[in-house]
Amino acid sequence: MKPHERFHHFEEDFRDPYSRDRDRVIHCSSFRRLEYKTQVFLNHEGDYFRTRLTHSLEVSQIARTLSRMLELNETLAEVIALSHDLGHTPFGHVGGDELDKMLKADGHLLGFEHNFQSFRVLTKLEKRYRDFDGLNLTFATLEGVLKHSYPYKKPFLEGLDARFALDKHPSLEAMVVDHADEIAYTSHDIDDGVKYGLIGFEDLLEDPLCMRVDEIVQKEGVKREEPLYRHRFVAGLIKLLVEDFIEHSKANVSKYRETYPVSATLDAQLPLPVGFSSQTATQLKRLKKRLFQTLYTHHKIARKMYAGKQCIQRLYEAFTKDIDLLPPPQKKLLEVRNRQRVVADFIADMTDRYAMKTYHELYGLSL
Repeated sequence: MKPHERFHHFEEDFRDPYSRDRDRVIHCSSFRRLEYKTQVFLNHEGDYFRTRLTHSLEVSQIARTLSRMLELNETLAEVIALSHDLGHTPFGHVGGDELDKMLKADGHLLGFEHNFQSFRVLTKLEKRYRDFDGLNLTFATLEGVLKHSYPYKKPFLEGLDARFALDKHPSLEAMVVDHADEIAYTSHDIDDGVKYGLIGFEDLLEDPLCMRVDEIVQKEGVKREEPLYRHRFVAGLIKLLVEDFIEHSKANVSKYRETYPVSATLDAQLPLPVGFSSQTATQLKRLKKRLFQTLYTHHKIARKMYAGKQCIQRLYEAFTKDIDLLPPPQKKLLEVRNRQRVVADFIADMTDRYAMKTYHELYGLSL
């Protein structure tokens, strides 16, 4: 199967295949729900903070820039970026972790994994055609969502192995999106964290990568005590990482394209042809570790995430014990799908506020 081919017959129109993919993703229900799904800060904390939707848009913008500069397919990178978080649950990663734990406790070895859930949203859970499930997207888009940068050889994916070469790396565009995701969440988590008062530049400026960014901002004439400094710092961090990625990847991409045909996927034992310089990669890893220790585990975030975890747990328990609590579409799915999986899909699709509203209806409590 060629990268642009679909699993089902499609009508011809004036758009190229990846533009059709992008348009179908943007118009699907799961994409709209990202507006009210947590990135790091719960949505009701304020209108300023990133959500899964704004994060996906930021990843898309960075991925398009990187792809254009590396002469890759910009539209393919865009649709992978817009699709990559469709499978995330309410309340960020803790929601997915809780569903994973509860499904495995019920004997489901697959559990819950957001890469695969995003793939399932695109191929199974969204319904837009009479004769088949899913959005009818191209192979390359689905492969990029499923794998990100690395081989995705999982025991529960045996039926997909022949089509997606799960023991190989995905397309260069998918690798670009994976790194664009890292650039986006690192920079905007710092922005939100400083804005919310959970982390300060007095801590960040002890970090080598942040010191490099500080030099960029200082050259602009913006002082650390100015309100503008936070905005220029975030912009400077993105600029530094984007430029480093392009500079370090350009020659490798050109060499890769000379060696391999466009449709080839890279063997797992070979190094990725795109990425940051070794210095920047090491420093970025150290910065992410610092953010985990000071921001992501901050007690204000931890308390909100704990409440979200309890919400997911109690919803799962209620719906699996009493199917009459499920809406009619989900009850009908029980005729053809496993109960626990139907419940997990239903919960994963919820927005934060809908999950909390449903929790309140079932238990008469508020989070």
